[in-house]
Amino acid sequence: MKYERDVELRYAVDVFVAGGGPAGVCAAVAAARCGKSVFIAESQGFFGGLATAGFVPAFAAFGNGEEILCSGIGLEIRKKVSRDFPIESTWSPINIEELRRAYDCIIEESGVKYSFFTTLCDAVTDGSGRVEHVILSAKSGLFAVKAKVYVDCTGDGDLCALAGAPFEQGDEKGKVMPATLCSVWANIDFSHADYDAKYLEKAIEDKVFETPDRHLPGIYRADAGRGVGGGNIGHVSLDDPTDEQCLTKAMVKGRQILTEYVKYYTHYLSGYENSTLVCSAGMLGVRESRRICCDYMLNIDDFTARRSFEDEIGRYCYPVDVHVENADRQAFERAKQEYQSKYRYKKGESYGIPYRSLIPKGLSNVLVAGRCIGSDRRMQSSVRVMPGCFITGQAAGVAAALACDVNADSRLVDVKALQEKLKKQGARI
Repeated sequence: MKYERDVELRYAVDVFVAGGGPAGVCAAVAAARCGKSVFIAESQGFFGGLATAGFVPAFAAFGNGEEILCSGIGLEIRKKVSRDFPIESTWSPINIEELRRAYDCIIEESGVKYSFFTTLCDAVTDGSGRVEHVILSAKSGLFAVKAKVYVDCTGDGDLCALAGAPFEQGDEKGKVMPATLCSVWANIDFSHADYDAKYLEKAIEDKVFETPDRHLPGIYRADAGRGVGGGNIGHVSLDDPTDEQCLTKAMVKGRQILTEYVKYYTHYLSGYENSTLVCSAGMLGVRESRRICCDYMLNIDDFTARRSFEDEIGRYCYPVDVHVENADRQAFERAKQEYQSKYRYKKGESYGIPYRSLIPKGLSNVLVAGRCIGSDRRMQSSVRVMPGCFITGQAAGVAAALACDVNADSRLVDVKALQEKLKKQGARI
């Protein structure tokens, strides 16, 4: 069926950002601080992505034990949230409402134009690798945005894929990591909370779980003493995270799985006897979807070599964290060994992220940031966490601003100028 209609061109700006998660907010603010006009579209009713819509309960580490690697705009945001917990922590619990307000404030202060409940649905190109405009869907209907440079921070690489950029997804068979439907819990006595793998094994033996799963991140304390916790528990198989029917089935399954964990926590673990499942998230915690093919694909050899790059736009250090589905004992032990020792850095170590990993192949006026940058699967499992998204998002925003002045071509950006501007914005190069 063919469908045609006239669409209003509602915004004409220097930089358009698709997606208002940690990468998108940093990209938009960074470009605005470079003096460019910016419009950012977010499909939820707030910024923050999986932390605020998906209830991911904690920030990963901002530093490597010796220095803060995720500085700049990401650090500005973090300092406004969960002040009772040190930034240097390996994991810092997230107060969801504080984080939502922090994002609102930094966007408002930057002068960025934005719209919630607004979803990217198409990207129109000129046939030579340049995006001419994007089509958005909102409550008021369809409308278009025209920009000089476009930044894809959708998490799934939607803008790049719609514009025709190549991408990879999952392992060699296309299988992606399982997702998690995160949750909020109350009435937990953290002063007496006990966790030991033997309790999980006993629950598996007692057939508490329909499908045994030994990979259990757990419930993170979300406040300084009121018994509220954020649950990163349970894994849901996800055949295709870019297909709405697969996402629909996974959401339903995720809610069903949580009832099993209510029984596990209240019957097997001390400190959780009176705990209550308050609610599950409205967004599925997808760990992996498209990885956009970029001019450079960051890879596991870069991780093991602690590699540096001439076009480096940031450094990070989170270990390789590939979640395995329905973890039997052998698969779980292999993933655990990779995460805890094989692909985990010592204090003070890190890897560089090259600018080329933000430039999609086949596109000239598009940049990508967040979990879908150019990388292999293992490397994606390191850089996908929020501090990594803050780092790549800020770099993409500054690069987009610079590209506006060089024929809107991301490959013409002066890397030294990009690095200097990032440093002036507080980024760690």
